[in-house]
Amino acid sequence: MNGDTENLKNSIQTHSKELTKLGSILAKSQFSYKIEEKTSKQYWQKRIESFKEYNETGLAYYNQVQNMMNLIDEDKGQLFLLDIGKFHQLGIKLIKIMETIEETPSIIDSKDKQQSHWSKKIKKEFSETSTECLDHEKYMNVSFREFYESHAKKILEQ
Repeated sequence: MNGDTENLKNSIQTHSKELTKLGSILAKSQFSYKIEEKTSKQYWQKRIESFKEYNETGLAYYNQVQNMMNLIDEDKGQLFLLDIGKFHQLGIKLIKIMETIEETPSIIDSKDKQQSHWSKKIKKEFSETSTECLDHEKYMNVSFREFYESHAKKILEQ
């Protein structure tokens, strides 16, 4: 095995260790995109903080993924960087919606028969954005898993 291949293998192993560490932090946080109809301001403050922490760790994780991908295939790494950008934008959008709900928690209560058009719109937007975040995260994970299986694993097995 030549020096370049050995260096690449070592770099991939280093990134893999960091990904394992970040992945376990993400798993422990267990953020759920499930929509809860809680109408307390404190609930939404905690939910926002929890999502911010989850999102920051997620960004760190996906940046490590992208760094590893760049080592092996720069074009795929750059495409994954676009996915990270979308993940970040969706996270910001979800936080803004949750902050709106935090200001007026009754928006989320489906039992409220007096809901305004605005409340229904916010609730629908929250539901759609949560689903979009979850779907995009699943897509990124599948994309990385496929890349790892078809590229990184081969290098590590050499």
